Amino acid sequence: MSEEIQSIIAVADDHMSKAINHLEAELVKIRAGKANPQMLDGIQVDYYGSTMPINQVANISAMDARTLSIQPWEKNMLQPIERAIIAANIGINPQNDGSFIRLFLPPLTEERRKEMVKRCQGEGEHSKVSIRSIRRDAIEHIKKMEKNGLSEDAAKDAEAEVQQVTDKYTAAVEKHLASKEKEIMSV
Repeated sequence: MSEEIQSIIAVADDHMSKAINHLEAELVKIRAGKANPQMLDGIQVDYYGSTMPINQVANISAMDARTLSIQPWEKNMLQPIERAIIAANIGINPQNDGSFIRLFLPPLTEERRKEMVKRCQGEGEHSKVSIRSIRRDAIEHIKKMEKNGLSEDAAKDAEAEVQQVTDKYTAAVEKHLASKEKEIMSV
């Protein structure tokens, strides 16, 4: 197999791997009943006129299975952090006691668990769509090479290899979704 084909397959593999990493990051943000500091990743706080991630202006820790504690490094950051959490609409109301902000996670109802599973499946579908898009782009490159003189057999072999890589990453998406669904649905 030519170097150019190997390069196309390697690029597709790399991009698909990044799609899986993105899925993992998104699934971590969906809570499964346990308090996890990474649930707050992506929340931006107004820090003296510029926006910063919440974990760069405060220490976030899990006090127990249902409580997150946020201790800002500066006392005057309590209000902006509180506002940012409320604006993020994560379904948890912050409780400010003057030096800490505590987030008490309510126990999940069956209905809420099912909503979270649907949300996870939506994230999984986004990952599958991006993986299929990467596959389509790789196959288009191979077809262009075929028009420019690549043999038909070599093109078919390359397309089959791209499909194998695609199947591997699609299976990884399914595996992540199944484990997250199990985690969410277990009481």
